[in-house]
Amino acid sequence: MLKRTLGKSKLEVSALGMGCWAIGGPWTWDQPGEKPFPAGWGDTDDEESIRAVHAALDLGVNFFDTAANYGAGHSEVVLGRALKGRRDQAVIATKFGHIVDEAKKTVYGDPNQIIRNVRSDVENSLRRLQTDHIDIYQLHEGGYDPKLALELQGILEELVSAGKIRWYGWSTDVVDSAREFANGAHCASIQFRLNAFFDNADMRRVCADFDLAGINKDPLNKGILTGKFRPNSKFPGNDIRSRADFSDPEIVKRLKLVEELREILTSNGRTMAQGALAYIWALDERMTPIPGFKSVQQVKDNAGALEFGPLAEAQVKEIQTIVGKYELKD
Repeated sequence: MLKRTLGKSKLEVSALGMGCWAIGGPWTWDQPGEKPFPAGWGDTDDEESIRAVHAALDLGVNFFDTAANYGAGHSEVVLGRALKGRRDQAVIATKFGHIVDEAKKTVYGDPNQIIRNVRSDVENSLRRLQTDHIDIYQLHEGGYDPKLALELQGILEELVSAGKIRWYGWSTDVVDSAREFANGAHCASIQFRLNAFFDNADMRRVCADFDLAGINKDPLNKGILTGKFRPNSKFPGNDIRSRADFSDPEIVKRLKLVEELREILTSNGRTMAQGALAYIWALDERMTPIPGFKSVQQVKDNAGALEFGPLAEAQVKEIQTIVGKYELKD
């Protein structure tokens, strides 16, 4: 079983985490003055989600990443229910920094309220998660002013002293911001996008320089790296992927690239998803990918990657060479 130490926290976790965005069910991003849009991953079955969390624990996966955003708090609620009586077996990371309306299932951003709300935000997450502490508490506003983030860091240190949280981190893809934040005494991690299509070598360097864990969101590029989608793929209106046109030339380019990578990713009997996770482990030993799930079977499939371990160094280089030919754009 592959394991990771989450940076300076020394928390030992499985090398694979479970991303809990999808189990929050449908919710809406409703920024004032802008058109609302679906921000969940479609309908879910809470009882199946709970069974899936239990399956993860039984398979040795002990790291769960959620957020107040996901389902406007509902993901935290479901995870809290699932971990009741098993809290000591899990390491919980959650996120804060947005305005969450649990009743209306809406969320929006207001950076001016982050510092003002952080103490109430942590109490709300503790309530929903049914726990007395959060292992890693992550700022969820990736573009936040780094100077304000340092002010916020002082409050996070107070929350550590109070026992509300053990460690904290930042979910951001902005390297300079992460580097400023990384010096915090109890800063343990940076969450950022990383997959076989899109590396962030500079952010990985920040993690190495400051002894931080890299928590990798989007390790399967919203499912494209599973190899299951086609240019005519469609999604329900309450699924965030319904906003994407899979016939768009950039997405078609990724779909073609997936086929070129298929033989490498499926080496030794892996599934495509397992190969994509194995690529991340081979790329950097500090990285912990957090693929999403909505069912027991998805958890089993993803956790099965742990039995295969990382890809070989030569395979990583071959993937990078193939990807480099495509000049992918965000």
